[in-house]
Amino acid sequence: MSTRTTVPRPARARRLAVAATTAALLAASVTACGQEARGGSRYQPDDGKGSTIGIAMPTKSSERWIADGKNMAQQFQKAGYKTDLQFGDDKVENQVAQIENMITKGRSLLVVAAIDGSALTEVMQRAADAGIPVISYDRLILGSEHVDYYASFDNERVGELQANYIIDQLKLGKPDDDSDDSYNIELFAGSHDDNNTQFFWKGAMKVLRPYFDSGQLVVRSKQTKMSQATTLRWDGGTAQKRMDDLISKNYGDKKVHAVLSPYDGISIGVISALKSAGYTNKDLPVVTGQDAELASVKSIIRGEQTQTVFKDTRKLAAQAVQMGDAVLTDKKPQVNNTKDYDNGKRVVPAYLLKPVSVDKKNTDLLVKEGYFTAGQLK
Repeated sequence: MSTRTTVPRPARARRLAVAATTAALLAASVTACGQEARGGSRYQPDDGKGSTIGIAMPTKSSERWIADGKNMAQQFQKAGYKTDLQFGDDKVENQVAQIENMITKGRSLLVVAAIDGSALTEVMQRAADAGIPVISYDRLILGSEHVDYYASFDNERVGELQANYIIDQLKLGKPDDDSDDSYNIELFAGSHDDNNTQFFWKGAMKVLRPYFDSGQLVVRSKQTKMSQATTLRWDGGTAQKRMDDLISKNYGDKKVHAVLSPYDGISIGVISALKSAGYTNKDLPVVTGQDAELASVKSIIRGEQTQTVFKDTRKLAAQAVQMGDAVLTDKKPQVNNTKDYDNGKRVVPAYLLKPVSVDKKNTDLLVKEGYFTAGQLK
C-alpha cells in the first residue's frame, strides 16, 4: 500500500531563485516586435499545464524502451502537457547532449532513464541551475543530489522471482536438505553501469547462494561474482559470446541445467549459444528473463526460454506522469519507499511497482492485461 511522504522540494526553490534574474535578463532582451530574443544559453522553464516535459530514454534497440517513451508521452499529453521525447541510442554522449538541449529549451521537467547512471552528474547540475526538477525513470541516476524522485519496480524482487523459479523448476528442496543431487547453473547479470543490476543480483543471490553452499547448485565456470557476470548494455550478442565461451571451456560432456538471465534480450543470446552447442527444445536448461518482450514470450510458448518477469511499463509510465504532474502543480508526489534508493548523494524518494513471474502456464495474463493481443502471441 502506498504512502504519501513530504520530501524537500529543492527544484521549486531553485526556480524561484533564478526567476528574478531571468526576468531581468528577459526585460532587457525584448525585440522590436515584442518577442523575446533567444540569445542566451538557458530559458526560464514554464510551470504547470501546457508546459513541455523532456523525456530521455536510453535506446530504441529494445522494444521495452520504445513502449515506455511512447506511453509516457501519450499520458503526459493527456494530462495537459507537451512532450519532447528523445532516445540516446545507447550512447552516453548522445543522452547528455539531448538532456542539455532540453535544459536549453526550458523544459519544465525532465524524466530520465539513464544509459549510464553515473555519467549524468554535470548535466543534472545544469538542470538544477535552471530550476528544472528531475524524475529518474527505472534506472536510478547516481552521484547527484539533484534527483527529485524515482519511479521503478521492486528490482530486488525481480531477482528473487527469477531465482525461485529456477529452484522450483529443478525441484530442489531446502538448501540444508540431505541430497546427493546437483545441477549445473551459469549466471548472467545486467550492465555494470545500470544501478538496477545490483538489485537484481542481490535478490537472486539471496535465494541461490545457500544452494551453492550446499552443493545442490554448481557453477562450473566458478564465475559467481557480479563483476564476472555483467553484460555491457544488456546486449544479447555479448551474452551469446560469453555463453559460447562458458560452454566450450567448462562443459564438455556435461549439461547446463539452468541459466540465471536478468533480461529477455540476454536470454535470447544465451539460447542461441545453447542451440549452437547442440541443445534442442527437449534438453534446453531453465532460462529466466525479464520484461516480457514479445520475442521472448513467443520463445516461452515454443518451449525455449522458460520464464520472464512481467513489468507493466504502462503503469510505470503512469506513475512517472503522476509524479511529474504533482511536482508541477505543487502537490505531493506519491511514493512508497523513502529509505532504500541512495544514489550516493541522497536517498531518492521512490515509488516501486510489483513485478510478476510469467511462464508457459500464464502467458494469457499478458493478453488479459491488454499488454499483447492473442494474435501477437501466435
